[in-house]
Amino acid sequence: MPSLETPVIIGVGDIKNRSTKVEDAREPAQLMFEAIQAALSDASSSNIEELQASIDSIDVVKTWTWPYPDLPSLLAQKLGVESMTKHRYYSEHGGDKPGKLLDAAAKRIARGEIKVAVIAGGEALASLSACAAAKKLPPPGWTEPSEAVDSVFTPTGRDLGNNLGALHDIGAPIHVYPLYENAFRAHRGQSLQANHEESTKLYAEFAAVAEKQKYAWNYGKKDDEKTIGTVSKKNRMICFPYPLLMNAFNTINLSSALLLTSTTHARSLHIPPSHWIHPLSGAGTSDPPSFWHRPNFHTSPSISASLDTALSLANLSPHDIDLYDIYSCFPIVPKLAAAHLGLPILSSGEEYEKRPGLTVLGGLTSFGGAGNNYSMHALTEMTRALREGRGRTGLVLCNGGVLSYQYVIVLSKEGRKEGEGGYPLENDLPEVLDVKAPEIAETPEGEAVIETYTVEFHRDGSPVRGHIVGRLKSDGRRFLANHGDESTLQHMASGAGEMVGRSGWVRQDTKRKGRNLFSFEKTAKI
Repeated sequence: MPSLETPVIIGVGDIKNRSTKVEDAREPAQLMFEAIQAALSDASSSNIEELQASIDSIDVVKTWTWPYPDLPSLLAQKLGVESMTKHRYYSEHGGDKPGKLLDAAAKRIARGEIKVAVIAGGEALASLSACAAAKKLPPPGWTEPSEAVDSVFTPTGRDLGNNLGALHDIGAPIHVYPLYENAFRAHRGQSLQANHEESTKLYAEFAAVAEKQKYAWNYGKKDDEKTIGTVSKKNRMICFPYPLLMNAFNTINLSSALLLTSTTHARSLHIPPSHWIHPLSGAGTSDPPSFWHRPNFHTSPSISASLDTALSLANLSPHDIDLYDIYSCFPIVPKLAAAHLGLPILSSGEEYEKRPGLTVLGGLTSFGGAGNNYSMHALTEMTRALREGRGRTGLVLCNGGVLSYQYVIVLSKEGRKEGEGGYPLENDLPEVLDVKAPEIAETPEGEAVIETYTVEFHRDGSPVRGHIVGRLKSDGRRFLANHGDESTLQHMASGAGEMVGRSGWVRQDTKRKGRNLFSFEKTAKI
């Protein structure tokens, strides 16, 4: 079916509640409502009431903060459009969802199914944390939750389930992203020190962007390279090689919203073309959910496929893109994306050559890791940047899970060229990529080599657990393991040299069924 209408972004809104006082706690639904109101005002409509009354589609990114029984309907009620909305949807968890929802809304507009779409998301984890500390749960005046809330959500505290990863106490984002960083470093032949300096400089660049971003949680504050790169009590090592300031910071109160409509309806509301930003394309896919079933740990097939497909659908190449915002819960995500796109990882030095940096927001550590909603803020800021003439085209990569789900959106000030057709209505990518991966050895024994690894640390800075993804030398099968003795753990944690490619021995844990243990010495015992 051909596109009937041309979708455009006409309004964006961001809200920050910087106060962490209990009396100032505003729930996510209220912050989202305020962001939608800001987007309505931003649309420059001569009649905000008429624009608001035209809203017939509401998509909401699932919030970590609070379990709502029906958040899209609650927002429709607050907006006074309950009877007008044809479409209401509350997403699943995942940082890819802002892009996925925008693409779906643009397609509905292109098909002529809806007039005005709202996409919103937000978190109030800072307020919820303050209320929890004050023993005021639920916070006074917040919407009745769909289930009891007795603690503050954290992705690190999620149940790992009952699988091979859980048997080895691995599966949280803090574990898996470092596996990729260590493998990517080794694949490039980079030293541990050079890799650490690269990550430090990258996040210092991001912090400098966030310092000037008024909606950033760290607005007006900049962590420098020394602060980010020095492991200390305030910047403790979480899982090697990432100290705290290379992890997303989620304790924030931030919300954002987008308004989309057709060029036909925008004209009828007297919203000038100078205010429109055109979504050119959207594309996304996923890697296998269990990280041990992926082909390797120095690339992300889903990142590569999502980038390539979105750019192809937009009839653009990476060097046609003026502005980027690449998801950055950990440094490895922008690194993998930059490597695939052929862009420099750092935006300074000789290799930069006046190419854009990898963020317009400042990243999930300095701007704030707004739950699943970070990339909605990237889309709102990208819209402003294109309107203001900072570039003609922009690309936002939204990432979710443990380098699991990706969605890419390409935006433009000018829209699609004549003869290129309307907004692409098909996503040529499967929901999950079918990729070939090494066979898993669930009960491995014998000589083995480290494919990648990480080390988890206590709050006092001492190592607590080694995580190994290894390959049997006998047949190349892959396995998961923990450190098998204290000497192996200390050596892995020492930073004395590259562990990837090191040989050792894997055996079964006699005390914990299903767990494998790896040691550098064959005779080592726990």
